[in-house]
Amino acid sequence: MNTWFITGTDTEIGKTRAACDLLRHLAEQGHRVAGLKPLASGCERTPEGLRNADALDLMAASNVRLPYEKVNPYAFEPPVAPHLAAAAAGVELDLDVASGALKDIEADWLIVEGIGGWSVPLDERLLLRDLVQVFTRQVVLVVGMRLGCINHALLTVEQIQRDGFELVGWVANQLDPDMAELEGNQATLDRLLPAPRIGTIPSHDVEKQEVMGKWRLPPLSLR
Repeated sequence: MNTWFITGTDTEIGKTRAACDLLRHLAEQGHRVAGLKPLASGCERTPEGLRNADALDLMAASNVRLPYEKVNPYAFEPPVAPHLAAAAAGVELDLDVASGALKDIEADWLIVEGIGGWSVPLDERLLLRDLVQVFTRQVVLVVGMRLGCINHALLTVEQIQRDGFELVGWVANQLDPDMAELEGNQATLDRLLPAPRIGTIPSHDVEKQEVMGKWRLPPLSLR
């Protein structure tokens, strides 16, 4: 099973939109796909328990059906940084619980969405990278296209590589519909980042249906 971890240059940068878009694209290519959100804050109380909108979106974009508890094993209600949400809930994160989500998943592709940016702490002991290594060494970076994005992208990629992970591609998500020199900034990142741009997601009006992005994935083979 191929597994990619989706991270971003910041929080609210478009990781969920990119992950869901990628899941739909892979499904259209005939692949069996599943999405996971191992850790989420900002969850809502429902009769079934805490539910996270990002995790529900990933489930809707997947064609391999999984129970919610496998998609999102750690769900916290406060919309705060994960280490603060876990502390408030009195929960000590266990990576074995996260790795347990991998059991019995029959899919060609597993897309795992992170929380916040790359270096976010998960508790007093763990950083996001400790969670990522449970699933894969291959990372996709979502870059929110707005002023300052080049600096954020380069610093994030530098840390990803320093931590021993492989950047397999990056996604340009146009956050600012009026961004000056959008194509010029994307071209600069194409030149400076050590992996290809595999997805380009246009800006959209939040009141209108999202437009699917353009994907240029490298040749995909099952492993």
